[in-house]
Amino acid sequence: MNIAKLQQEARSEGFRQYLVDLLVELCRVDTTARADVAAYRAAEDEALRIVERHLRKLQWPGLGLRRVPINPAIAAHPFYSIPYYTARPTGAGAIPVVEAYAGRSNLVATVEGAGGGGTALAFNAHVDVVPPYIPPRVEGGRVHGRGACDDKGPLVCLLGAMKLVRGAGGAGAVELANSLTAMFVIEEETGGNGSLSLALDRELRRRYDTLMVLECCSSQIHPGNRGALWYKVEARLAGANLFEASAFIIEEIEWEGLALRAESRHDLFPHRPVQTCHGILGHWGEHPSRICGRVEFEIRFKGVVPTPPVRAMIEDVLAEGLRQYVGWYGDKTQVNDPATGKPKVERHYDLTEPAAGCYQVAVHGSTGHMGSILQNDGAITKLAALVRSLVASRAALERMAGASMELALAGWADVSHLVMEGGQGFLPTHPMSEVQERLRQAVWRGAARYLGRMGRNDAASPVFQVSFDKLHNAAFAGRPDSPAMSDAIAAARASGIWDDGPVRGWDVSCDARLFATEHPDLTVLTSGPGHLAHAHADHEQIEIAEMVRFTEFLALFILQHVGTAPRPHQESPGRPGGKAT
Repeated sequence: MNIAKLQQEARSEGFRQYLVDLLVELCRVDTTARADVAAYRAAEDEALRIVERHLRKLQWPGLGLRRVPINPAIAAHPFYSIPYYTARPTGAGAIPVVEAYAGRSNLVATVEGAGGGGTALAFNAHVDVVPPYIPPRVEGGRVHGRGACDDKGPLVCLLGAMKLVRGAGGAGAVELANSLTAMFVIEEETGGNGSLSLALDRELRRRYDTLMVLECCSSQIHPGNRGALWYKVEARLAGANLFEASAFIIEEIEWEGLALRAESRHDLFPHRPVQTCHGILGHWGEHPSRICGRVEFEIRFKGVVPTPPVRAMIEDVLAEGLRQYVGWYGDKTQVNDPATGKPKVERHYDLTEPAAGCYQVAVHGSTGHMGSILQNDGAITKLAALVRSLVASRAALERMAGASMELALAGWADVSHLVMEGGQGFLPTHPMSEVQERLRQAVWRGAARYLGRMGRNDAASPVFQVSFDKLHNAAFAGRPDSPAMSDAIAAARASGIWDDGPVRGWDVSCDARLFATEHPDLTVLTSGPGHLAHAHADHEQIEIAEMVRFTEFLALFILQHVGTAPRPHQESPGRPGGKAT
């Protein structure tokens, strides 16, 4: 096996262009979830056909390609996520699992091992992306567009690594000592049902003893993931302003998230990646785990046109709410975005008067994956601080205006109807059931605080329904000193991507937890190129040079862990030795 040849090919201009062209081709396919299941199925099929075509070009003897239908038995599993995107316009709920997944499948590629050593290895990467769709472009040494780093970039690296391993054998086919399996799955972003179907496949499980799930991990290697829950709160209460109530609910959820973080001491997660994200409020926002970048609300005075002093007081009250928000979350107008060189947020909000007696507040934030909430700015959380400040000063504002004040979500017709969604991260220190119950209690506390303030005696718990039907991922922690982790670190050093820092768990939750919890004896790692700050963001992108380095790492890891090649030789730390074998 010629390792030097493999590394030379990995670093060639032609191979770099191969990765770029393949990623752009995949990113041109819009694989965002949609209510039109037939169109969603067609997009998935198109993406998987691209993968199949590139695998067939390898002409790898014995390569197996199989479309594996989604197993309807997933609907009975506790980790099943209801396909919410299929909800009927009538409000009857999502369509049944058999109907939702009819004709849809994952793609599994297999290479048989020759026997005599090595460890059976599998990879997993997903083809779906979050909305909104952003078409790809290549600029400044990066591929930009939806899916570039989450997760089509890592997926392309896997295809590239298989191409490198195949080519490293020269004229003859590479004979791996043990089996290699590649899973290309659907529906990671909506809860993981694609991978859940494969995790339940006992026959497939016999093919691998190590699994690496590919995600945007900044090319680090993680033996554990933090957990995540997507919550949904829905309530109707005649005569109550549940938009105002949402501001107090959000505050209680934030406090509970801080408490969970304080309690989360764990060796793999000393940085405590326990994030709270509010992704959807009414019809504002796009995804529970995508930070909301803009939300608008109105301040209405009934029957009068407020005088300029009223506006001045509104400005002062909003400024106080913002001061409290910035004290907790920082001022992102003073923080530049590395991707653009401009402030994360140009301004916090705009106050306008679209009609007599009505002020409109457009609240601005910066979007991204919920795991990057501390680096970004949640517009819904900021809105909640502004609304609480207005509610606290309601009496003074109403006296000055000479009229009653009502706050309402812009474009949302019924203030007595609340819908909000978001996510809560947690570590292996907390079982998922405990986190769910604590979030329920936080919602009810916040609702009760507001209703009590308004003189309402309605019990919060029967009115405010809290559900976790979408993504609900357990946290897990594997061994940082496992043989698979050792082989991965050795390959990473040989390709120059390992920094010799301590082994850590990943700050995010992904499909890795499905396999780790379903198969406790399985070694599960998570790794991949691309930065979390770019995932789900409006400026999603991946650095081409990082893709190249990570692809080389994957190829060396395959050869080292599965077998047929000696350990990559090093002449100096972080540099490949270039020894041909």
